[in-house]
Amino acid sequence: MKNLIGLDQDKVQVLAQKLNLLLANYQLFYQNLRGFHWNIKGKDFFELHTKFEEYYDDAVLKIDEIAERILTLEAEPLHTFSDYLNASSVKEAKSVNNGVDAISIIVENFSTLIKIEREILSLASDADDEGTVSLMSDYISETEKTLWMLNSYLK
Repeated sequence: MKNLIGLDQDKVQVLAQKLNLLLANYQLFYQNLRGFHWNIKGKDFFELHTKFEEYYDDAVLKIDEIAERILTLEAEPLHTFSDYLNASSVKEAKSVNNGVDAISIIVENFSTLIKIEREILSLASDADDEGTVSLMSDYISETEKTLWMLNSYLK
């Protein structure tokens, strides 16, 4: 059976579940970034404060895009913090104010996100869901470059 946009309903259901997993992880990642932005201290304060704001601004846009893609696939996006906490592999980062520690956590969080994005890309390709394929391809390209830059910062 096909859904409104012509995709196999069974494949879309699995895809929407994985997108909800990505949504939950992005929500925790976003909150971690806000905490880093607010609490960062040290000689790199100005640089990192601005960079963390750039990252959380991007994350909040992705959160909205992911939720809207889930809706486009005729599923319901997760929308409570309890759901996010239960589903997310990204863990809360509390009271982090050291730049190197924050960047290390961000690298770990991005690594979690890119793994899920690759899984979604494969599922979307199998479902002939070009909209989700395009979205994930863009996210993966951005995340790969960001991971390279963050790892360069840590060396």
